[in-house]
Amino acid sequence: MTDLLTLENIHFSVDDGLATVLLDRQGESMNTLSRELAEDLVTVVERIENDPEITAVVIGSAKPSGFFAGADIRMLRSLEDGQATHDMLSDVHGLFARIENLHTDGGRPVVAAIHGPCLGAGLELAMACGMRVCSNDASTTQLGQPEVKLGVIPGAGGTQRLPRLVGIAAGLDLMLTGRSVRPYSALKMGLVDEIVPAELVLDVAQRRARERAETSDTREGPSGGSSNGGPLAAVKSWLSPKHLQELALEDNPVGRRVLFAKATEQMMEETKGNYPAPKAIIRVVKTGVEDGIDAGYAAELDEFANLVVTPQAKALMQLFLDSQAAKRSRGADAEPRPIDKTAVIGGGLMGGGIAVVNTVNAGVRTRVKEVDTAALGRAFQHVHSEIAGFAKKRRVKPAKSAELVQLVTGSTDWSGFGDADLVIEAVFEDLELKRKILADVEGITSDDAIFASNTSSLPIADIAAGSKRPQNVIGMHYFSPVEKMPLLEVIVTDTTADWVIATAVAFGKQQGKTVIVVNDDAGFYTTRVLGPYTNEAFRLLAEGVPIRDIDDAMVQWGFPVGPFQLMDEVGIDVGAKITKIMQDAFGDRMAPPPELARLVEGDRRGRKSGRGFYRYEEGRRKGVDETVYADLGVEPATKLPISTIQDRVALPFVAEAVRCLADGVLRSARDGDVGAVFGLGFPPFRGGPFMFIDQTGADRVVWKMEKLADQHGDRFAPPEALRARAEGGEPFRTDRTGQPA
Repeated sequence: MTDLLTLENIHFSVDDGLATVLLDRQGESMNTLSRELAEDLVTVVERIENDPEITAVVIGSAKPSGFFAGADIRMLRSLEDGQATHDMLSDVHGLFARIENLHTDGGRPVVAAIHGPCLGAGLELAMACGMRVCSNDASTTQLGQPEVKLGVIPGAGGTQRLPRLVGIAAGLDLMLTGRSVRPYSALKMGLVDEIVPAELVLDVAQRRARERAETSDTREGPSGGSSNGGPLAAVKSWLSPKHLQELALEDNPVGRRVLFAKATEQMMEETKGNYPAPKAIIRVVKTGVEDGIDAGYAAELDEFANLVVTPQAKALMQLFLDSQAAKRSRGADAEPRPIDKTAVIGGGLMGGGIAVVNTVNAGVRTRVKEVDTAALGRAFQHVHSEIAGFAKKRRVKPAKSAELVQLVTGSTDWSGFGDADLVIEAVFEDLELKRKILADVEGITSDDAIFASNTSSLPIADIAAGSKRPQNVIGMHYFSPVEKMPLLEVIVTDTTADWVIATAVAFGKQQGKTVIVVNDDAGFYTTRVLGPYTNEAFRLLAEGVPIRDIDDAMVQWGFPVGPFQLMDEVGIDVGAKITKIMQDAFGDRMAPPPELARLVEGDRRGRKSGRGFYRYEEGRRKGVDETVYADLGVEPATKLPISTIQDRVALPFVAEAVRCLADGVLRSARDGDVGAVFGLGFPPFRGGPFMFIDQTGADRVVWKMEKLADQHGDRFAPPEALRARAEGGEPFRTDRTGQPA
């Protein structure tokens, strides 16, 4: 006999005492926590509580795409009132506590059936259940508490349940990093109890619920007999040296003080104190451990309500929404064409990286061309090494890695290029060389083949000058290392065909990239905004400000590395070529200090030559190379306030972003923020240059730049588009109600 309850966002049924609750938020492809879903879940819980015939419960999802992906970010970003947020989350706390009480106090086992993303509030719901049965699909199923990436903390009990389930150290690690774990890692740490094939998740969860109901066993943990867990695996885990070491810290007050102190130290090293959420996570977990779980729950509610309205949280949430919008954008009003085979010209770090993402992520064949067999061998070695690394990390199955390796072939001539749908050129910045390669490619490929240049500064229209098929020429600017950097900047000219744009964008997404589309100009967007940033850092150095002071100041401001470390990584010689291109295009505003030429003449090329602004031994950075000061004729004795260094280096970057928008290089301020953060490491908690202006106030940014212009010259003069925003009070990214523009 099946008993049904009709609800908008939940499928509820009871069969022979077993209640099955399948979440299905209407109008959304993924389950996320909304007021309507929470209200339906309250109705279900009340029904279960008041029906003595129900002896067991399974909570799963009716969505094929996932279990429960957490809170609705759009809803979270709209929250402006801390007290209202506190009250809303308090209701969710109460709801999850009632689910927990069903098995802890009511004697009715509750089993979560997990397939697909189980994140944020989804994991908090699963942890409120007494057992978690998880699918073995590592490509789809992941579990975690990613709230810190949004500037907040777990707000539905996660700060208290997670450490009690997996241990304080493991719980802090998951919450502070926001990382997710795949099924077998989740099983190993005790986050789930059993792993089964995806198609069996619901059946096994229902079976475990019935078994527990029959034995009146509502304890957490596997029910035994599973080949994926069970008592033996648990004993081995508890007897492992790592676990015993964690117990020594977690099971006594002195050890816990050491653990929390170490966590705080590492967190501050990573965040530089710029993100308030990690600090709050440590405070709340510590409160729960020392003062009890009820005090921990209360602290969690207070901290979340305070954090959700901070500028950092608003910026991080908007950045998440921006990246999702970029994933939905097609770039042009046209249907993309399928890419079955690619070709890459140049097999160095960039070309080799492009071949890797073509293979591992996009799953297409790639033909690599190099100048000789030695270079081709190095390209193959790079591809094979990366694929082996993915297999080791279980991103691809070991058996699959052998197939992926076979997708990459190579040559030192043009053989194997004729049937390529997309040819990506990844050679160094030489206009005539790129033009010659384009002409050669057009002579051997079909009329529909796309030619993409991975140039970082040369205008695509200049490369396409003389092309037989200029409508098929586009820029696809990757960032190094290609396998890790998330951004792809697609550059289009006035003649690039819409279908070519749409195809390049779609293929970039296949490669796993977040894609922005920009219009053609020297340096496009990302290289153009870096020009004033690195130039000003060099001017500070020429004034005698130590390299370490400048780099440290910008890392403190939020960049992952300072400008001099960045120049060493890119290559000082490469930077010098790019600055010449930028100066030719934009005049003295982009002119580098003359001292830069001395470094190139002295063969200081950065990491690749072992000599740059830093010293390198066996490829490892060892500290500032003090001899660089003598080469530049500089005495590193000038001391400036850290805020002065930060303003002088960061504000030219921000101003150039505004010019790119005004000049039509950027299609939107959103693209500018996504490109800066995902491609250049602009501090995520600042949201990107346009969000930074909005949160700082355009009038204050103009005031700072005018003050710097009085002291240092016209290169700091605020762009007219920025002045107009300051005078009109109109933000770049939000309307007057605070909603995203």
